[in-house]
Amino acid sequence: MLEQIFNKKTLVLIAIIIAAAFTRLIPHYPNFTAIGAVALFGGAYFDKKYLSFVVPLAALFITDLILGLHSTMWAVYLSFAIIVVIGFNLREQRKPLNVGVSAVAASVLFFLITNFAVWLSSPMYPPTIAGLVGSYVAAIPFFHYTLFGDLFYVGVIFGIFELAKLKFPSLVKV
Repeated sequence: MLEQIFNKKTLVLIAIIIAAAFTRLIPHYPNFTAIGAVALFGGAYFDKKYLSFVVPLAALFITDLILGLHSTMWAVYLSFAIIVVIGFNLREQRKPLNVGVSAVAASVLFFLITNFAVWLSSPMYPPTIAGLVGSYVAAIPFFHYTLFGDLFYVGVIFGIFELAKLKFPSLVKV
């Protein structure tokens, strides 16, 4: 049973995700980390759908324990779970254009969900449409970091695994 879950491919995927998740712990621009790319990657590559959720979200949670917990974590985890589902759409079509479009979609989704949560939970913004718009407008200067981080790390992570598959054909098999 354990051999079926933890085959070579799965172990390599887990190692890549753990290494990438720890980009949150090194100095970086706001939101320029690999964690969004990790969710997309998990959805795209794990053979078992439950591992697509468990491994990236566990990596996010472990780094959150180190960085600190906050009141809008539910929105971050919800957005990453949806990004994993976006990754499912890449399972059969991991072409660079599809991966890039999915990374952009992941960044936009994260922006919309997490800033909505900030508006809901923060006394900084009034509970009006104007307050919601204000929350989104205030976050615009940070969006490009998320977008560029997702695009950069998606290229790195997906690229590393595709190169590893060329070098080690056993990673292609289930």
